[in-house]
Amino acid sequence: MVAALYPGTFDPVTNGHLDIIERACRVFDRVYVTLFPHPEKSFLFTVEERLEMLRQVTAPFPNVEADSYSGLVVDYARERGIRVLIRGLRAVSDFEAEFQMAQMNMHLNPGLETFFMMTRPENAYLSSSIVKTVARFGGSLAGLVPPVVEKRLRERFRS
Repeated sequence: MVAALYPGTFDPVTNGHLDIIERACRVFDRVYVTLFPHPEKSFLFTVEERLEMLRQVTAPFPNVEADSYSGLVVDYARERGIRVLIRGLRAVSDFEAEFQMAQMNMHLNPGLETFFMMTRPENAYLSSSIVKTVARFGGSLAGLVPPVVEKRLRERFRS
């Protein structure tokens, strides 16, 4: 059995994330979609809220486990015997930072391989940051996020 880890902040989870998750489910026996901290980001949703949304939107995928972890990706992978890390690439501009991160992860955990998945063209412009900006100003979220996430965004920005 080959398990893979798809780490992120998922603040919030987008249709681009879901596309990567769905495709990863066809390649790997088990996919851990896991929230990790990012010290340079401030979050719109709490860990608990993001985890709840992740669990709701990944419910149709029987081989996905949504989780959270407060340490390093490499340590989470090591503790669970995961040997594959999934990273999505939207554009060439993502590659430099992702390459650097993959090299550091390999240094910290030589048994962990990074598997890059190219986003579909229709999701190439999509990011959680852009989605939050659109939601903040009342723009259409159609096609950007799952309905449950759209509802949570609308509620958050109404208050």
